[in-house]
Amino acid sequence: MRLALIVVGALLAIGDGQARAAELKIASPQRGSWEGSVPELGRDIFRKHGLDLDILYTAGGGETLQAVISGAVDIGLSAGTLAILGAFQKGAPVRIISASSTGSRELFWYVVAESPVQSMRDASDRTIAYSTTGSSTNIAVLRFIEEYGLKARPVATGDVSATITQVMTRQVDVGWSVAPFNLKPLEERKIRIVARASDLAAIRQQTIRVQIANLAALTQKRDSIERFVRAYRETLDWMYASPEALQKYLTFSGFAESEVRRTLADFIPKDSLQTEKVSGLDQAMQDAVRFKYLSGPLTPQQLADLIQIPPIR
Repeated sequence: MRLALIVVGALLAIGDGQARAAELKIASPQRGSWEGSVPELGRDIFRKHGLDLDILYTAGGGETLQAVISGAVDIGLSAGTLAILGAFQKGAPVRIISASSTGSRELFWYVVAESPVQSMRDASDRTIAYSTTGSSTNIAVLRFIEEYGLKARPVATGDVSATITQVMTRQVDVGWSVAPFNLKPLEERKIRIVARASDLAAIRQQTIRVQIANLAALTQKRDSIERFVRAYRETLDWMYASPEALQKYLTFSGFAESEVRRTLADFIPKDSLQTEKVSGLDQAMQDAVRFKYLSGPLTPQQLADLIQIPPIR
C-alpha cells in the first residue's frame, strides 16, 4: 500500500511538472472580441491538449507583434499579415502558425450620426482611425486612402473603447471597430457605418490577420505550439456549434445576446476564421511592397520558412 502511494505521488509530481512545462504565454488583441476570445472560452479544451494558457490582452496587432518579437509571449493572435511579412524580411524572430481572419467582414468604420460623411469615399481631408501601427486596421485604412484617392490622415486611436470616445468627442472623424463592439450605438443610431474592410476587393479574398509564434518558442516548444493550433481549431468548432459556448461568451464579454447573434450572422461566419491557409499571399506581398512593409516580394523559400502551419489531423 505504501509503495502504491509513493508511485501515485511520483506520477502526480511528473504530471504537475509536465503541466508547468506546457504553459504557453499568449497575446490576444481586443479583450471581449469573438476572435480574440478563443483561448479564454476554450480553456478546458486547451487543458485537454495538455496546455495551460497565460493570456495577455493588447490594444491591437502592432502591440501583439512587438510582444512576440521581444519574447514576452510565445504566441500572438490576430496580427496583421502585411506587418508580419515585413518584420520577417527584416529578420524578426516570428513565424506564422495559423491563419486567423480571411475576408474581414467584421472590421468596420463609422461616423457620428450627424456627420456629413456618408461613405468612405466622402472622407477626403478627414481623419480616419486605426488601432496600432502594423495592425490589420492600419493596412485597411491605407488601402482605403489609396483606392479611393483620399487625402485623409490616418490616426492611431488604440482599442475600440478609446476610439469611440475620440469619435464622439469629435477628435477623430471616422472611427474603427470590430463586431460585436459598438453594435449597440449603431442600433441606437448614434453612429453610422460608412465602410467595411470587406468593401475592398483586395481584402475580400485575403487573410489579413494571422497567428504567429516567437521563433525561439517554436523551436523549443514545437509540440506544445502544434497542440495549441489543434486545440484552437477544436475550440472554434465548438464555439460555432454549442449553445454552451455562446453562453460562456456572453458572460465573458458582457455583450447582449442579440448583438452576438447579429455578429455571427452578419459579420463573422465560421469560414472567415479558417486556420489552414494564408490566402491571397501574392496580393498581400504586392500591397506590402506598395505600403513599404517589404522592400520586395518574399521568395518561395522564405515563405516556406515563414509559414509553418501544422496540418489538420
